[in-house]
Amino acid sequence: MDPGNILSAIFVGLVVGGLGRLAVPGRQPIGCLMTMLVGVVGAVGGLAIARAAGVNWWLLVLGCQVGVAALGVLVASSAMRGRRREPPSLP
Repeated sequence: MDPGNILSAIFVGLVVGGLGRLAVPGRQPIGCLMTMLVGVVGAVGGLAIARAAGVNWWLLVLGCQVGVAALGVLVASSAMRGRRREPPSLP
């Protein structure tokens, strides 16, 4: 894979993941790395769904990507909500 493709996937993942987080109301206990991963998965999944539906207009494709990313944010935040960060114990 070309380094330019990797950087563009990371950038698109950040944008789509950020928009997905904005679409979900409330506070999500996920970090920037998880947002990027959810965004990349949302971008790829949304593109696949849009192409399968025959959508070629970029704004509808972006909306589908953000929708899939928002669902991913919901799943990731519900999975992380049960976990509490414990401070490291000292010996």
